[in-house]
Amino acid sequence: MKKVMARLLVVVVVGALGGGWWWFHRTGAGNPDQLLLYGNVDIRQVRLAFQESGRLLKLHVQEGDRVRAGTLLAEIDADRYQAALDRARAELEARQQTLNELLAGARPQEIARARAEVKGLEAQVRDREVTLKRLQSLIGRKAVAQQQVDDAVTAHQIAVQQLEAARQTLALLLAGPRREEIAAARAQVAASRAQVALAEKQLRDTRLLAPADGIVRDRILEPGDMASPATPVLTLALVDPLWVRTYVPETMLGRVKPGMKAAITTDSFPGKVYPGWVGYLSPTAEFTPKNVETPALRTRLVYQLRVFVCNPEGELRLGMPATVRLDLSRAARGEDGGQDPCGGARPE
Repeated sequence: MKKVMARLLVVVVVGALGGGWWWFHRTGAGNPDQLLLYGNVDIRQVRLAFQESGRLLKLHVQEGDRVRAGTLLAEIDADRYQAALDRARAELEARQQTLNELLAGARPQEIARARAEVKGLEAQVRDREVTLKRLQSLIGRKAVAQQQVDDAVTAHQIAVQQLEAARQTLALLLAGPRREEIAAARAQVAASRAQVALAEKQLRDTRLLAPADGIVRDRILEPGDMASPATPVLTLALVDPLWVRTYVPETMLGRVKPGMKAAITTDSFPGKVYPGWVGYLSPTAEFTPKNVETPALRTRLVYQLRVFVCNPEGELRLGMPATVRLDLSRAARGEDGGQDPCGGARPE
């Protein structure tokens, strides 16, 4: 029994040493130039809402649908917005015609009629003047009554005033509209155009479009619900950029630089390595979050790190645990270039 126990003890000790050696090298603890970090896949999400209010008529997508930027997602009732646009366009047309009339000035026929009225009134004034002189010559011989003379004087004065009014009307027609009237008409046309532009935008806003490529995560409202700018309709998970949110201990802060290349692995796809790079390092420290699996002490201060990752096949999902491996020796030798592993320039 003693020999069996001794052999069993040897096996246990050897197994423990072997497991410790395997874990030691797997985690990179045996290599000072390898840094292993643990975190979770993270993405940005947007809650999409209409800019106008109305009853939701159609939802064109389901949960899980992949959409591209500009894809039509939903529509609200647009009847009253179309009516408002039609009214604004009609008002613009009316004001534009008023401006055109002012710019064109009087028509030749109107000017000709005004000149004819002036000539007719000139003839009338001459006739009244002749009549008045005749009556004034007869009043001395008492051949006519004084009342007749007074009536002739009044008629002559009325004819003179009418002639002056006709001449002023002709002068106005020849001079055309005042600059102030044209400026006011132009301002009214500009205001109507702005109203049309606003009505057109309000009509366009009855259609909800995807702002970027992404995946529909939630349908918050359904057809028949009332939508408004304060009520989201859909939640969209953006597929780019994608990163692993992890934390760097303060002791390693000086060796981690933005732009460093990284290798990301997950338990969901064993053996598959996703290329990535360090995209963001927080300028402020915080206590290690309780949900982060790290061998460091929970009470140590750490700095949040975002490691952007390539995900061409869409295998990485929100919240998925991930392991990040950083080769610190490459950064020390300056071997990390300005191109991201996914192709193209790295984002700022």
